[in-house]
Amino acid sequence: MTSLGTVFVLGAALSVQFGSAVAALLFPRAGAAGVVALRLVIAALVLLLVCRPRLRGYRRDDWLAVAGFGVAMAGMNGLFYQAIDRIPLGPAVTLEVLGPLALSVLTARRAAAWLWAALALAGVLLLGYQGFDRLNAAGAAFALGAGAMWAGYIVFSARTGQRFPKADGLALALAVAAVLTLPPGIADAGAALLDPVTIGLGAIVAVMSSVLPYTLELLALRRIPTSTFAVLMSLGPAVAVLAGFAVLDQHLRPLELLAVALVITASAGAVRTPPPRSPREAGRDRPGPCNVRLAVTTPEEVTR
Repeated sequence: MTSLGTVFVLGAALSVQFGSAVAALLFPRAGAAGVVALRLVIAALVLLLVCRPRLRGYRRDDWLAVAGFGVAMAGMNGLFYQAIDRIPLGPAVTLEVLGPLALSVLTARRAAAWLWAALALAGVLLLGYQGFDRLNAAGAAFALGAGAMWAGYIVFSARTGQRFPKADGLALALAVAAVLTLPPGIADAGAALLDPVTIGLGAIVAVMSSVLPYTLELLALRRIPTSTFAVLMSLGPAVAVLAGFAVLDQHLRPLELLAVALVITASAGAVRTPPPRSPREAGRDRPGPCNVRLAVTTPEEVTR
């Protein structure tokens, strides 16, 4: 069961990053904002049809959680696509992963967590120094902004998963994100969003970047511990480098590869650093909040 769960997580990571690479190929057709809108609209329609979430019986706080989840999702995807429109995919994911890493460090509240933060910072500084000629300020800023939104995504995904059964909250949040990204997408792409070829490629991106990885992650979380899941998800930058090389012909220099490796190592170490437990919690056999939250790229609670 564990090995199968590992395969699911790696499959999800491959699907997400290669989906992002395919999305970058669509930018000349529909623009970064147009591709984001196309991806989220198609993914929302698919999940709404599959999940058919009920809309009654929820409180105001429940809908606020879904709204926050949707806003974070829209911001995370919108800013990230703006980033990969300007800088290579591998460095963009490396900078983006600093958001979840910072959340993990702040949640852990242990001295060891700052070691991982320093290691990640070293990786980012090395990446900026070595690839300065290819990392323009706007692209790096968009990637860091996407990382901040990713941290918010993790927090709101956990809250949504606690309030909505199965994948209902995810489907509703995707609908919110689709509504938010559609106006700028139409402004950016215009009639190109109605082109059959663009729609077809957008559907491929939606399946690869949203529908398939979300499904694989949900299956994985039923088979492996959240800490293992989180460590495997920290391989995202490495997979992004592979996708950028294979699909977009983006080559990284040795020191840039070392920078990516440092951030991956820091991410893996941070999510495995448990938070201090109070005496009341000491006897409880359950994962710490850091591991639970960082593991929820799709929330563990969504599997219930």
